Amino acid sequence: MAVDLHVSRDAALWHQLDAVHAQVAGPVERALHRRFGIGIAELHSLMALADAPDGELRMLELNDVTFLNQSSVSRMVVRLERAGLTERRSCEQDRRGVYTGITERGARVLRDALPVYEGCLRECFDRLSVDPRLQPLVRLLRP
Repeated sequence: MAVDLHVSRDAALWHQLDAVHAQVAGPVERALHRRFGIGIAELHSLMALADAPDGELRMLELNDVTFLNQSSVSRMVVRLERAGLTERRSCEQDRRGVYTGITERGARVLRDALPVYEGCLRECFDRLSVDPRLQPLVRLLRP
């Protein structure tokens, strides 16, 4: 039975954005896991830590960077620590505050992972730029 649906432009746009995300995130995630044992959230965290003053951020700040909830960020930080990519640091001004900082090993992994990440993004967006369903959106996002 066919249903005649009339969705708003916003709903259609969201559907396209979701499709682009799904078709980019999967290959990028697999490439990062295969080569470095990390995912996109871990890479974004390492990028944010490397870019932060003193190479460290509060856990709450990682929530904003990764778009993960507090418990997911805590689990991710534990994984990064176990891999030797980050370490917890106490805040000197506020002993209750806990920071997560990037390690030398984390910085090396980040330097090696960035070209893989960017290359995979480029390949995905190149492929999507010829998909007739998603081409207009990709052209808007990637002029």
